[in-house]
Amino acid sequence: MAAVLSFAMTVVSLSANPQMGTWKLNEAKSKLVPGMGKNTTVTYVEHNDKIRITVDGVDKDGKPTHSVWVGKFDGKAYPLKGSPSLNAVAYRTVNDRTNEIITLKDGKVAWSGRIAVAADGKSRTVTINGTDANGKKFTGKAVYDKG
Repeated sequence: MAAVLSFAMTVVSLSANPQMGTWKLNEAKSKLVPGMGKNTTVTYVEHNDKIRITVDGVDKDGKPTHSVWVGKFDGKAYPLKGSPSLNAVAYRTVNDRTNEIITLKDGKVAWSGRIAVAADGKSRTVTINGTDANGKKFTGKAVYDKG
């Protein structure tokens, strides 16, 4: 009985995570980084004891992109499959509605940021900052609506 209760509590706590679900880019509310491409749809789902994040979008040339990350929100880097510009991502939970993100290419930080779900759960804002290959600093903001 205790094991069943413990399992049920775990499922409830993961399901209650406001990051879960499908998010659609709202370009009108976003300030995207020029030349970086854009993630048009981001989907978070529970995958065994981990989270699976699937990202679809377009690269800087308008070609379709598709990447998949499976890991935990524990601050450790897990492999990212399908992205030519990144090969690992680390997420860390800040609070119930906020995660920090660090993206990596061959062990070097590409960019970092914060993902915050609005209190009503209907939108989320991803703010990023980094330095491009030419040493120029950049910042961006992508707003997503729950889809």
